[in-house]
Amino acid sequence: MKTPTFKTLAITAIAGSLTGTDGGLFGLTFYQVYDFVGTLFMNALRMIIVPLIMASIIVGISSLGSGSDLGRLGGKTILYYAFSSTLAILIGLFFVNLFAPGIANGQPVGESLNLTLDSSKVASAVASVEGRGGGDIVQIFIRMIPTNVVAAAVEGEMLGLIFFSLVFGFFMTRIPAKQSEVLITFWRGISETMMKITMWVMKFAPYGVFGLVAETVASTGFAAFRPLLLFFITVMLALATHAFIALPLLLKYIGKVRPTRHLKAMAPAMLTAFSSASSSGTLPLTMECVEKNAGVSERTTSFVLPLGATINMDGTALYECVAAIFLAQAYGLELTVATQFTVVLIALLTSIGVAGIPAASLVAITVILTAIGLPVEAIGLLLVTDRVLDMSRTAVNIFSDSCGAVIIAKSEKETGILEGP
Repeated sequence: MKTPTFKTLAITAIAGSLTGTDGGLFGLTFYQVYDFVGTLFMNALRMIIVPLIMASIIVGISSLGSGSDLGRLGGKTILYYAFSSTLAILIGLFFVNLFAPGIANGQPVGESLNLTLDSSKVASAVASVEGRGGGDIVQIFIRMIPTNVVAAAVEGEMLGLIFFSLVFGFFMTRIPAKQSEVLITFWRGISETMMKITMWVMKFAPYGVFGLVAETVASTGFAAFRPLLLFFITVMLALATHAFIALPLLLKYIGKVRPTRHLKAMAPAMLTAFSSASSSGTLPLTMECVEKNAGVSERTTSFVLPLGATINMDGTALYECVAAIFLAQAYGLELTVATQFTVVLIALLTSIGVAGIPAASLVAITVILTAIGLPVEAIGLLLVTDRVLDMSRTAVNIFSDSCGAVIIAKSEKETGILEGP
């Protein structure tokens, strides 16, 4: 996948600065060209949201298999993945509220980021969260069960669609084998096709970034880069906290193993994940490191890791949460407890349905923005720093999967795990 480089971003910023909003040729301004290119890219991202999320979740849940596979090992695996992802999201929530990258000098940075694409939606979002409290959390669970799945997809009620996908994937494997195999093949075909389409769309990311960034710089100058830098630092600190403090603590006190040994054992897989930004592509090496270097049995590895590569995305869930709160801050939204709970819940659910390919989490972020009433065009700015953050969160994803494999193996009384100096 082609991704924007720092050289490309520098050229883009210079182009936007030199042309401004008025420069152009033959009656057409460069600003209009930037807007056209950026809008095309954002429309393509919107196009793939519903089928990608739905197919990925259904395939991920169906991979659990029949009831016989959902016994002790399956229960432990799901419990660990739910806990570690929630922990990662809460860490991200803590850091984004601590540093508030969307606020500068007490004021939202939306204007400097050119986040004025649809003021009516922003006003509606502000109105929708005003006066809400913890009691409104009940309404979140009510919205999880849609009265019409098709209408939920059309109207952007992704929380209900995600819940339906979870239920559909679960019961899809509990019908007679003949029909179940047809459905599984069908949805896997859709999932793989949507991954291909997503990769194809992301090939145009450099051009989309060019249009979105140049448009912003043309309107606001270079004021946009300070909040984006602070956003970048916030995400990296949160990821580092989860990877080097939270997960090692789980290894030490629950898995009863030395965290430094596991970090050493997983170093090759983490480096590969960082360079490729693909959890799925790194899976074979992750399994090899967990089996040969960490000493986990093939039985546990073959169940826990493939499932984790599909539904356990700690780094991605953390990033989605930070990105959504950052953009909400930039728009001047005062997020209540209920709204932040919505972000946490949707980040947890959408991380299940994020394909293990580069930049797929950008699609999931649009789901969260829609849920809290923000324009999805805002995610275009996240592409400026997304490549390095994508690489980092992918490394965290596979490290969390491997920690889960070790902890579950220890709970199964396996021996020989992470032995040695």
